[in-house]
Amino acid sequence: MQSKKVKETRVVQTDQVLINDLNNYHTLFGGVLMKKMDACAVLSARRHTRIKECVTASTDSVNFIEPIRVSDSVCIESFVSYTGKKSMEIFCKVVAEDLETGNRRIAATAFFTFVPLDENKRPIEVPAVIPETEEEKFLFETGKEREQIRKLKRQQNKELVSKLTVDKPWD
Repeated sequence: MQSKKVKETRVVQTDQVLINDLNNYHTLFGGVLMKKMDACAVLSARRHTRIKECVTASTDSVNFIEPIRVSDSVCIESFVSYTGKKSMEIFCKVVAEDLETGNRRIAATAFFTFVPLDENKRPIEVPAVIPETEEEKFLFETGKEREQIRKLKRQQNKELVSKLTVDKPWD
């Protein structure tokens, strides 16, 4: 399986903020932004694996840093930042740009984990990723720690789910 450079997985999507996407504070709904980030991240995952079906396994470390307003454009940059054996971490960086002043700022960051699936819906092996820039190298070097934290959280979530009920709350 051939390793790929991070830049081969990079996806950049820019969009304007529409009034229907705003909350009562006149800023972009966090959920709308997360949907845009997930849509961008899956393209990075598919570019990396060249597999038709890559599914979101987890979303973690979503950080809303600066509000995004109707006068802004939203630029989402995603790329594979780290790979495991059968999963890959996708980093999303959101840059908001005030279209009137040209001022650009980091508005949000997030890490998504994607798993590529074969025709039988079974996870398949992921090619390694090769970082080149300082930003890519930093994210790659810190990826193992994030992977370990995700494994711990997965275990904790399994325990939590085992204690939950599916009983109807109104019965």
